[in-house]
Amino acid sequence: MTLLLLAAALLALPSASAERWRALSGKRSRRFRWRPPGRWAVVLAGAVLGAGAGVGGVVAGALVAVTAWSTRKDRRVERERLRATAALAEGLSGFVAELRSGAHPARAAANAAEDAEPPAKDVFRVIAATSARGGNVETALADRDSRSLGRAWRLSGEHGVPLADVLEEVRRDLRRRVAFAQRFHARMAGPRSSAAVLAALPVFGVLLGELTGSGPAGVLASTAAGQVLLVAGVALICAGLRWSARLTRQVVT
Repeated sequence: MTLLLLAAALLALPSASAERWRALSGKRSRRFRWRPPGRWAVVLAGAVLGAGAGVGGVVAGALVAVTAWSTRKDRRVERERLRATAALAEGLSGFVAELRSGAHPARAAANAAEDAEPPAKDVFRVIAATSARGGNVETALADRDSRSLGRAWRLSGEHGVPLADVLEEVRRDLRRRVAFAQRFHARMAGPRSSAAVLAALPVFGVLLGELTGSGPAGVLASTAAGQVLLVAGVALICAGLRWSARLTRQVVT
């Protein structure tokens, strides 16, 4: 049952706090960074830690481990996507300025790629190479955010709208999306922490029962009914955490 407390703490802990601390303290990250373990390694570790509670503990530990791993992965993907959108919006500022100064789209994209941050740098390089060869920019840009640039490119070509004006609207839209996502995540910090606390309440109930001498941990670990209840309870808690994460993630995706 200690695994549930650990998972709740991991889910409630702001995962970007370490990065903010390194940025404020001016410390540079090491060349060789520690990489988080894969899904199956985490599942195996959770199963091993839960083995003391029998077969049900093994299953429950694996469920808790994979839930914590999946939640952390989803949040990391959200942060990377938000960073990519912000980088693309920032790079479009230079791209639009180059176009309005009279530069050819291929040259403007190449110049924007020099100052852009990854992965926006690769997007502008694709635009520069495709435009220089007279290819279809919309087809070349197939990613989630860069797809809007391709549609803007097609709109400009079909209707004669200045490319700089269309891309400026795309840039504004991307910035609005970034600002909305940042406000949303800030406001959802409290509800997410509350969900983690609520998920840990059954664990506190078991601990309280142990303190009062009822012995619920022994029932869960040594009886068939307890094993079934242990797996069912942990499965419901994990499903609730994943469902709440899915609901909040749908707002910004």
